[in-house]
Amino acid sequence: MSSNPLRRYAEKVNHYPAWLSSRLLTWMFRYKVKLAGTARVEIVSTDFSTVTFRQLNYKKVQNHIGSVHAAAMALLAESATGFIVGLNLPGDKLPLIKSMNLQYVKRATGDMTAVASLSDEQIKMMQQQEKGEVLVKVTVTDANNIEPVVCEMLWAWVPKHKK
Repeated sequence: MSSNPLRRYAEKVNHYPAWLSSRLLTWMFRYKVKLAGTARVEIVSTDFSTVTFRQLNYKKVQNHIGSVHAAAMALLAESATGFIVGLNLPGDKLPLIKSMNLQYVKRATGDMTAVASLSDEQIKMMQQQEKGEVLVKVTVTDANNIEPVVCEMLWAWVPKHKK
């Protein structure tokens, strides 16, 4: 596997205390993904096959009824799945979101959490294939542990430089 700067950084900061690791990962992610910085998306933790992201229900991301806006929920799910894909791709591959399917099934309350994960088989495939795609599992829950949106995120990868 060619060197992956995101993974190297995450491996390094994961050795720090959890509160510091979370802050450093969040800072780096917000720096690279500007919209995530604007919405103040947070990375809670990762073990490299699963990642947990959080979106606090603050005024700038609220809809007209005071809950996290549908677009902010989509950003949260897309960010979590993109991060876990980015952690597991070789450094010479470029991750690209191919499709997002979101079904809003219940009213959300309070802060939102997204947990995205990849299976060992998916990770192995990502590291071995030149190009491909993977359906990333993500669960988005609210403060009451209700799943107000059911998501499917299809990610693809291609070589960074065309041959």
